[in-house]
Amino acid sequence: MTSSNSNTSSRWATDHLLSWFLWGTAMMAGTIALLIMVFLVLEALPALQHIGLVRFFTDSSWHPAEGLYNLAPMLWGTLFAMAGSVLIATPLGILSAIFCHYYAPPALAGPYRRLIELLAGIPSVVYGFWGLVVLVPLIGEVHPPGPSLLAGILILTIMILPTIALMADASLAHVPQHYLRGAAALGLPRWAMIRRVVFPAAKSGLFTGVILETGRAIGETMAILMVCGNVVQTPSSLFDPVRTLTANIALEMAYALGDHRAALFVSGLVLMAMIVALIVSAEWISRGRIYD
Repeated sequence: MTSSNSNTSSRWATDHLLSWFLWGTAMMAGTIALLIMVFLVLEALPALQHIGLVRFFTDSSWHPAEGLYNLAPMLWGTLFAMAGSVLIATPLGILSAIFCHYYAPPALAGPYRRLIELLAGIPSVVYGFWGLVVLVPLIGEVHPPGPSLLAGILILTIMILPTIALMADASLAHVPQHYLRGAAALGLPRWAMIRRVVFPAAKSGLFTGVILETGRAIGETMAILMVCGNVVQTPSSLFDPVRTLTANIALEMAYALGDHRAALFVSGLVLMAMIVALIVSAEWISRGRIYD
């Protein structure tokens, strides 16, 4: 009896210690995120006071040396590049996961997954360098100048494809097997089973993957900087050069001073607000509340 009580007390103490450790790490992560937000707000505050929020969307252009601070063209560039890449990568990634789970032989599915994981680990600058020396000249032959919104969309598509593909793969792997056995017992064809049984069962994970790939597309900097042309304008076609918010920060922060520097932190606040909205959406979707 004494030995049993001792073991119980030891397990309780271990669980209690682990619980406090997890609480501490969670609080640390939350504190870091909060400090980043506070830092961005404090650094952006001079621009918000001297320039005003409205001028960041109504000025004629972005020329800080002339007192012009319009972020709208770069915000549109960011949104167009993000939307185009997500619209292409999402069906490709989900169909890729379906192929691995329900159509590919095991000898092919395993290496294919390893290839997708390899794509996820390649540094963004490598994607950007490839896009600069291969993709941009190809687009330039079709429609000059080459560096363009289209180049950014295609590079982002390749970069975010592993995110949605791996998330979809994990979601499909967690579909209960008795769902599939029941569908097979009813005589459903394979695609009907996927459409009517697998997709509804995996919808939460699939939508979470879409949110995560969208966040990756919004936050990408180096590859976009290398292939999009970095012209501050609202694009009227896929072949127009653009500049995104992230690229603008990377290009100008090294020499920005005063209100110019603070305006770049306003750009960071806009990006942070977009990411926070995505995280909240991901949490909402992961709990299945959209379809409750």
